[in-house]
Amino acid sequence: MNESIAELYDYDELRNEVDATIYVVRADRSTLVLGSTQSTDLLDPSRRGEIALRRRRGGGGLVLLQPDDLWIDWWIPTGDDRWRGDVHASSRLVGEWWADVLREFVTGDISVHDGPLEGDPAYRLVCFAGSGPGEVFVDGKKAVGVTQWRVREGIFLSTVLPAHASHDVLGYLNEVPEGLDRALDHQVLASLTDVDPERLIEALRRSSGPWQYRAVSLHV
Repeated sequence: MNESIAELYDYDELRNEVDATIYVVRADRSTLVLGSTQSTDLLDPSRRGEIALRRRRGGGGLVLLQPDDLWIDWWIPTGDDRWRGDVHASSRLVGEWWADVLREFVTGDISVHDGPLEGDPAYRLVCFAGSGPGEVFVDGKKAVGVTQWRVREGIFLSTVLPAHASHDVLGYLNEVPEGLDRALDHQVLASLTDVDPERLIEALRRSSGPWQYRAVSLHV
C-alpha cells in the first residue's frame, strides 16, 4: 500500500457497539472504495482528483458507490444468536436475508452463492466482477455484493444492491484487464423491481431482526 486513505467507517466506534445494529447508508457523492489490501497503484493518477476515495476494512475488491445505491450493513456482536464463527456461514446468512426479501418483490431465479470465491483472478480487483460467499444472484447475474470484517467484538457485514452499472469504475483504473467490462454485467435496482427501496429496507429489518436501526449519511 503506497498511500494512507481515510477509512469508510469509524471502525473503533463500531467495535464499541453492544447492540445488533442495521445501518442504512447513503453517500452524498460518488465514492470509490478500496478493499483493505488494495493499493492505490491500481488507480489512474490523472483521475484521482475527480472522485472521493475511501478504504474499507474487510475483503473484496474496488467498488464504486453511488448516492442512490441500496447500501445495507449489519453489525452482529459476539454472543448474538446471529453470530457465526465460520466466515462463509456469516456471508451466507446475510445473503439469505436478502434473497428471502427479494423473492417478495422480484420475478426471477434468485440464488445465494454457496461456494468459495470464484471468477478470473485478474478481475477480482473490482468487487462486482466475481462471485463470493453469500452474494445474491438473480437470473445468473449478481445483484447483491457482500463483504465482511471480523473482530473479537463481532462481525460487520456490508452489502450493496447497486442502482447503476459498475462500468464507470473502469475509467479510474490504471490498467483494465481484457474482459473485465463483460464480467461487470450485473443487476441493478431498477432492473429487478420498481418497488420503493424503503419497502425493501423495512422488509430486511423484519426478516432478519430485531435490530437497532441507524440511518447514516456519509459525507465524503
